[in-house]
Amino acid sequence: MFESLQHLMTGFGIATTIHNLLYCLTGAIVGTLIGVLPGIGPIAGIALLIPATFGLNPTSAIIMLAGIYYGAMYGGSTTSILLNVPGETASVITCIDGYQMAQKGRAGPALATCAIGSFIAGTIGIFGLVFIAPPLAEAALAFGPPEYFSLMVFGFIVLSNVTGISLIKSLMMAVVGLIIGTIGLDPVTGDARFTFGSIYLLGGIEFVAVAIGLFGIGEVLINVEKPADLLEQRVLIPRLRELYPTLRDLKRSIGPILRGAGIGFGVGLVPGPAPVIATYSSYMIERKISKNPEEFGKGAIEGVAGPESANNSACQSAFIPLFVLGIPFAPPTAILLGALLIHGVSPGPLMISQHPELFWGVIASMYIGNFILLILNLPFVPLFANILRTPKKILLPLIILFCITGMFTVNNSVFDIWMMLLFGGVGFLMRKWAYEGAPLLLALVLGPKLEVAFRQSLMISHGDFGVFVNRPISMAFLLATAIFLIFPAIRLMFKKSKKGGI
Repeated sequence: MFESLQHLMTGFGIATTIHNLLYCLTGAIVGTLIGVLPGIGPIAGIALLIPATFGLNPTSAIIMLAGIYYGAMYGGSTTSILLNVPGETASVITCIDGYQMAQKGRAGPALATCAIGSFIAGTIGIFGLVFIAPPLAEAALAFGPPEYFSLMVFGFIVLSNVTGISLIKSLMMAVVGLIIGTIGLDPVTGDARFTFGSIYLLGGIEFVAVAIGLFGIGEVLINVEKPADLLEQRVLIPRLRELYPTLRDLKRSIGPILRGAGIGFGVGLVPGPAPVIATYSSYMIERKISKNPEEFGKGAIEGVAGPESANNSACQSAFIPLFVLGIPFAPPTAILLGALLIHGVSPGPLMISQHPELFWGVIASMYIGNFILLILNLPFVPLFANILRTPKKILLPLIILFCITGMFTVNNSVFDIWMMLLFGGVGFLMRKWAYEGAPLLLALVLGPKLEVAFRQSLMISHGDFGVFVNRPISMAFLLATAIFLIFPAIRLMFKKSKKGGI
C-alpha cells in the first residue's frame, strides 16, 4: 500500500505539469460539452478527437481522452435534469427524478448534487483503482458468456421495475425493448432480421433515437397538449439560497453517494455497458431501502445522487481491466485501447512496469479532472437553473431543435430523425397510459448483448443448457433472479394471512 501511495505521488507530479493540466482541463470541458449534446456521447467524442492527439506524447494524449470520457458522463446529467433529454445513455435514469426536481424549482440542488456525488464517487473509484486493481481485474476474468447471460437476466428482472410502476407494465416495456433490439443484422450469422427490405434498418434502431424520442420529444408533446394557460405557467423559480443543496439534502444524499460509488466500482469490472447497469442498479437499491419510496419518480434527491455517483465510479473502475489486462469491457474503453495502441503503448500486465509514467499519471489526472469538473460546474449551477425561466412557448421549440440537431450528428441520417419523431409519439402515448420508458431503454441496450451471451454459451456447451446452472457464478445470479420473482408473491401472501389472523 505504501508503495502504491509513493507511485501515486509520482503520478501527481506528472499530472500537475503545465501542459498535462491544460490537456486535463481541455478533456474535462470538451467531455462536458459532448455529454450535454444528446446523441454524441463519449464513444463518438473520443473517436473524433483521437487524431488531435497524434502530436502529443502518450501520457498527455490519454489524459485528455480520459477527461473526455468522464466529463461526458457528467455532462449528460445537465440536460436530463433541465430538459428531460438524456445527453448520454447512462443519464436516462437521471431524468426520472432529476427532471421532477427541476419542475419543482429544485434544478440547482439536483445539478449541484450531481457534481458533488460525481466528485466523491470518482475519488473513491480512483483509490480503488490504485490499491485493488490487480486482484479485482483477475476476478472479472471469471465472467464468461454463461455468467454474463445470467447477470443480464437478473438485470432485466430486477431493474425493469426501476421506476416503481407495476412489475407487469415494466416487464411489458422490457419485452418491447427486446423486440426492437432484434431489428438489424443477426450478430452471429449476419442475416437480416425484421428489416422489411430497408437498408436503413440493417444497423438496427439507433438507441439515441429511441432515448431522445421517448424522453425529449415525448415531454414536448405532453406539454403542448396542455391548455394554453397551463403551458404559460413556468416551473417554480427558486431564490438564490435555494440554488444549492441544503444540509438536509446533503444528509439525504451522502448514503446514496457512497452506495452508488461502491455499486459503480463493482459493476465497472463486469463486461458490458457498466455505467448504464450501475445507474439502474443504484436507483433500484435506493428506492428499495428508502423510508419514503413513494417519493421516487416525483423528485427524490436520492434518485439523482445515487445513480450519478454510480455512473462516475463505474467509469473509473472500467480502466482496471483496460490497463491491467489489456481487455476493454466497454465501448469507450475499447476506443481508448485503440488510442493506446496508436501511441505505441500495449496495455496489459506489463504496462505498469513498462509505462509507469502513463499509468500513474493518468490515474492522478482523473482525480484532478474530477476536481476541475466540480469547481467548473458548481459556480454555473445558477446559470443552468435559469434556463428554466425561459417561457415554454420558446423553450419547447428550442428543445425540438436541440433534439433534431443532436440526433443528426450521430450518423448524419435523416432516417434517424424520423425514427426519433416516431418514438416521440410512442413516448407521448406511453405517458398518457402510465407506461415508463426506462425499462424499454434498458432492454434495448442490454438485449443484443444478452442474445450474444446466450448463443455463445450454447456454442461453448454444444447446446447443453446445463452450462447456466453448472457454473457457480451463473447459478448464483439465476437463484437471485428466482428469489426476486418469488419474494413479492410470498410477501403478499404473508400480508393476507396476517390480516386474516387479525
